[in-house]
Amino acid sequence: MTVKSSISLTDTQGAFVRELVDNGTYPSASAVLQQGLELLRQKSEIEQLETEALRAVLQSRRDGKFIPASKIKDRLTSIATRKREKHAL
Repeated sequence: MTVKSSISLTDTQGAFVRELVDNGTYPSASAVLQQGLELLRQKSEIEQLETEALRAVLQSRRDGKFIPASKIKDRLTSIATRKREKHAL
């Protein structure tokens, strides 16, 4: 399904979109904006996963399950990796 929408861009944004279309990077302004929105969606999901991982660590701390400081980064990376794999990011 496609949704048509009218948007406003700054002169700088418009010039950048035209440049990407003119140099053949994207076939249309719509394709540029669709890709930009997809990247923003992915970034938002990753930030959400990282926040969930941090909450899990904080909850674990509250519950008395202490992780040595030297292993926290590995633990956060592991949690985030599992979430990314689960959501195919």
